[in-house]
Amino acid sequence: MRDTLAAAGASITLARKSSDKVRELLAIGVDPIEHKRSERAAAQAKVTASKSATKSERLTLCRCARTYHEQTVEPRRTTKHAAQWLSSLEQGIPPAIWHKPISDVTPHELLEALAALQLRVPETASRVRQRLDAVFADAIFHGYCSTNPAAIIKRKLAERPSGREKGHFAAMPYIEVSAFIAALRRQPGVAAKALEFTLLCAARTGELIECRWDEIDTQSGVWRIPGTRMKGGAEHVVYLSPRALEIIETQREQQGEPFVFPSSRNRSKPMSNMAMLAVLDRMGLGAVTTVHGLCRATFSTWANETGAARPDVIEACLAHREADAVRRAYNRSSFAAERRKLLADWADYCNGVAAPAAARQAATVHLMAVAA
Repeated sequence: MRDTLAAAGASITLARKSSDKVRELLAIGVDPIEHKRSERAAAQAKVTASKSATKSERLTLCRCARTYHEQTVEPRRTTKHAAQWLSSLEQGIPPAIWHKPISDVTPHELLEALAALQLRVPETASRVRQRLDAVFADAIFHGYCSTNPAAIIKRKLAERPSGREKGHFAAMPYIEVSAFIAALRRQPGVAAKALEFTLLCAARTGELIECRWDEIDTQSGVWRIPGTRMKGGAEHVVYLSPRALEIIETQREQQGEPFVFPSSRNRSKPMSNMAMLAVLDRMGLGAVTTVHGLCRATFSTWANETGAARPDVIEACLAHREADAVRRAYNRSSFAAERRKLLADWADYCNGVAAPAAARQAATVHLMAVAA
């Protein structure tokens, strides 16, 4: 029973309308029950589509990139590299694309954005495309999008014009290294020792400043750098020359602290990544060379031009990743003996010990070229 006559009348009216609708459906050969089910299914599909659209709007390229960064990049890279990884995307991708649903990003618009970046800073454009490739591949795996525009545009981007040629870090001519080392040893402070050690090891700044005592094995004369601090993500072994081991011995007083070359202000923290550059500036060489150029490019030039070792051995000392995937998969040799000898010869050269005939000849040619 209804509480009021009006409510009862409304109920009867609704029943008559429903009855009329059933008759109409039967008149045209439609099963009313199946029709009802179909309407319910359509309504449910509409709700599902609406939820999917809302979720898609939330799953922007920005959000997917940051999630991938948090879950995959940060745990495997150094703090500095992880920060650079995300910053390159935030600064290199236009906001209109960065905040767009990842499933809606098209190859064409991404190509135009990266082509413009390539005209300004080609190295950054290449890194951004590679990092986006990983983000889109991860999004496809999780069902957030169906295509990878960063992979699609790889060849097209290579066909587009590029800006300035890939820059090189300013490096010191290797014939000047022994005189530089002599002057460096007169410099006070831990940073000066760290710079010589980095040069002798052909290491990167980031690898050196966080060097810990448990990575150094003086008995076997090696420094094992964990993959988390390496650019390529794999452990790298540096074979320490006698002079490099001498520098380690001078730091023994710091052995109670975690870092071999600690900060002068707080010995429980690593040395600043600008400390070694400050040494070069103090010596009046800041405009002549960089730490990276001095410690790696100078070594590489010396080793290659003098024929001090085979190219594979030189690249292994520099911890360079083999470009050829097949060669990388099968070439597992560490060249331990050759790498140890090469770094020992490099230390002798830095100390001013007479170089091999090939090295002397290369140095003579270099001096003649400079004089000309």
